[in-house]
Amino acid sequence: YSPNMVLFLFFDIFLMLVRGRVENELSPECREFLFMRTPPKGLELPSIKYICQFHNKKPRYVTLYSTEDHIPIYSAYTFKHSDGETCVDVPWMYEPQLSTSFDTDEMQPFPRGYMHMNFEDAQAILDDYTNAIHYERGTLNPDEHQNELDDKASTYTLTNVVPLVPDFNDRIWNKQEHIVRKRLNNYCRGKAYIVTGITKSGKMIRRENMNRIAVPNYLWSAYCCVDYDHNTPYTERYKFPSFAHYALNEDENNEIVETSVPKLQEFLKKTFANQNFQIFEGDCNPQSSMKSD
Repeated sequence: YSPNMVLFLFFDIFLMLVRGRVENELSPECREFLFMRTPPKGLELPSIKYICQFHNKKPRYVTLYSTEDHIPIYSAYTFKHSDGETCVDVPWMYEPQLSTSFDTDEMQPFPRGYMHMNFEDAQAILDDYTNAIHYERGTLNPDEHQNELDDKASTYTLTNVVPLVPDFNDRIWNKQEHIVRKRLNNYCRGKAYIVTGITKSGKMIRRENMNRIAVPNYLWSAYCCVDYDHNTPYTERYKFPSFAHYALNEDENNEIVETSVPKLQEFLKKTFANQNFQIFEGDCNPQSSMKSD
């Protein structure tokens, strides 16, 4: 091989490594969605993969996905100031990289008349939700927390979706997403990092006598905004730089519990996560952030 050929081959291999979107270790471009570029610690679960959610040639957010339970464990994203409008007529998408063969590193709409056997081993498919009358698709990274159309559209992938009880999703969880959006719109001046995740209940959605999708027991969410308005009214100021909430995915006793990030972590350690569980590096401590910059 000539030196130029060797250089080109090396560059191609480098690109292949960099462009890997389903990963054991997150690539630098996808760490931008994580506070101090560090993913949550203490969720060493079986059969999980990081997905750098790519749409229209750009990374949009990060998901930790269970290929065994066919649901995201969490989605981590940066909040974009928005008016809360939701997308319409966006097709539901899947992640080709979780399948046995793929020719793209971007999420794709489910093709018409698709053969679901190509997808269903490692991820949820539309058929799984068709007859799941007690649940609906709930997004962990909601489109109302994004502003650009492509960012909003990228939330409509089943790798960002968990089955939620309809009344809980529509009346409880969506309302809290709206509250957080207004709070961050009004008082967060810099970048806000959000991680929204689940705990598993043991319940499964079944299709054709097979366990297909794990049903979350709890939903939880936490944000971190180091650069915030220090003149924020006290009723909101104590919810900075970080705050969190969680709720039960049921028809009853599903009220939102707002709490500090450390208290959320303690709750999740009792029910789901390891004892070293940490959502944000340094628990979203502004001093830690300044040292890193």
